[in-house]
Amino acid sequence: MKYNTIIIGGGLAGLTAAATLSKFGKKVLLLEQHYKPGGCATSFKRGDFIIEVGLHEMSGLVDNGSLPRIFDMLDVSKEVELVKVPEFYAVHSNKDTFVFPHGFDAATKALITKYPDEEKGIKRFFKLIAGIRKEAVSLPRTPLKRKLIYPLMPLLYPNLVQATRHTVGSWLDKYITNEKAKLDLVAHIVYWGDDPYTLSMFYFGLPFSGFIGNGGHFVKGGSQQLSNHLATYIEKNGGQVLLGKKVEKIVTENSRVTGVTFRDSFTKSTEPVTILCDNVVANCAIPLVPSMLDEPHATALQQKIKDKTNSCSLLCIYLGFKTELRSLGVKHYSNYIPGEGVESLKDVKPNHLSDWSKRSFIFVDYNQIDAQLAPPNKSAGVICSVDYLKDWENLNEEDYKAKKEEVAQIVLQRLEKQFPGIRDTIEYYEVATSKTVQKYTSNPSGSVYGFAQTLDQTGTKRFRNNFLIPNLYFASAWAFPGGGFEGSITGGFLAALQMNKDKIWSKTDADNYLDDRIVKLIAKNKVNDQTIELNFAKPAKFKHQQGDYVVFKLHDPKALELDLPYRWLPVVSSAEESILTFHIPLENNGFSRNCEGLKIGEEALVMGPMG
Repeated sequence: MKYNTIIIGGGLAGLTAAATLSKFGKKVLLLEQHYKPGGCATSFKRGDFIIEVGLHEMSGLVDNGSLPRIFDMLDVSKEVELVKVPEFYAVHSNKDTFVFPHGFDAATKALITKYPDEEKGIKRFFKLIAGIRKEAVSLPRTPLKRKLIYPLMPLLYPNLVQATRHTVGSWLDKYITNEKAKLDLVAHIVYWGDDPYTLSMFYFGLPFSGFIGNGGHFVKGGSQQLSNHLATYIEKNGGQVLLGKKVEKIVTENSRVTGVTFRDSFTKSTEPVTILCDNVVANCAIPLVPSMLDEPHATALQQKIKDKTNSCSLLCIYLGFKTELRSLGVKHYSNYIPGEGVESLKDVKPNHLSDWSKRSFIFVDYNQIDAQLAPPNKSAGVICSVDYLKDWENLNEEDYKAKKEEVAQIVLQRLEKQFPGIRDTIEYYEVATSKTVQKYTSNPSGSVYGFAQTLDQTGTKRFRNNFLIPNLYFASAWAFPGGGFEGSITGGFLAALQMNKDKIWSKTDADNYLDDRIVKLIAKNKVNDQTIELNFAKPAKFKHQQGDYVVFKLHDPKALELDLPYRWLPVVSSAEESILTFHIPLENNGFSRNCEGLKIGEEALVMGPMG
């Protein structure tokens, strides 16, 4: 069997590329190592709460912008609800709160009111970031046209030229004197990187202008809703999405990609599978790709990336609260809590390396909007801060857990200081570190933004499309234009457009890879008032031992409000039986109700077994 395109990885860039190509009528196969699609755009369930892994605010939903057009094309606008957050963010310092509003006029007025002596610099800042987006959109797409207009760039694209020559720090130091004003402008720098003196002003200004111009947005129900929609869209348009499949090799012949070899992520004993294709999209981290390639391509790519710098990672403390937080003085969606000793822009990076008792962080209260992450009268939230893998990687499991708990208690105490009484309302908390990010996304050093967006690693200097092998394309946070929701979605879409333009296609047949992990329900019984039993036909290659678990995924759930279609379930049936049996607790949640409503012949996906 053969596909037009195989996508390695199911992050937003990979999902968007696959969805766009399937829209174009191409035969597409997406392979994702995790049991859910989305990469950093995923959610998980803890008790009563849906926990959002990554998204706090999405930029780029500007009038006539590329992101809304992509969403319209891929039916995101019809199926996924986006909720506008009330303001950009709030900065809390010395019992004083500065609210950064949406809208260029409102934001300019708010900053000038607080810093009247900086009126000229503030107006210049907003003119710059508005110009960055406007000029970036109108910039010629082909290298030849860009080369022809290069001498006229300062005249035709003055803001773009200025932004690509400055870091955030160098620009602010040049045009704004008051350090507090600078700090208010970079309060959310963690959404871009960790150091204003290495972060490209172009990369900072582009999404910043989107947040100010049309506001930040959140995916109602969590970003998993967006990822699930794109995966479903691919399959509705004739493509195929295989979860729990890890690519081991990109097969090449005569300096062309001819296929990929993959293996089951959860059952390592299974044989590898090789499937042919016309071209490949690497949605995985670029530093992982050399190990998948034969020579000379592996060394060639390694040489190209050897001097590249990775971005920082993030630490998140996911939180579920027993009550609404407005009564405790939480009035804003995104709250920046400055760290100790941050008095100037030059203190920002050192603070990110400091002790957790001093490090700055952001606290997001999702219940300031209709996020649909918590049941009525409860709240979901997250604390987010810069993090680095070097602080965690050499710890044994026991010490790692102890350090996570220590960090949690330090930071939660600081949150309590800002919002007295909030700790007593915490029902659930969990810490995810850079080590967690690396484990679940395979991003080296847990770098959520790929290669750091420095002056020599941003814009047109970033890797894009088929720079290595003619039919090997790259779409991820590590490639052009970069990370974040807007960057990843745009990168996936641009890769699909380039592939369609290159027309590296051949005739394919109708056969798809047969996923033998799909099982059909053959019997359903009530064990007692608290449990039902589901019996499925056992796949021929399924070999398990007593005590093994599987990832069980409902195929077509009817309603999953405040729930997800996955569970880790123990296999109840013995290894000798010809059926797979699972016991489902009858709880007050969407997963249980869907299992209870399953009809004979309906399908589910079983990934495993695992010890």
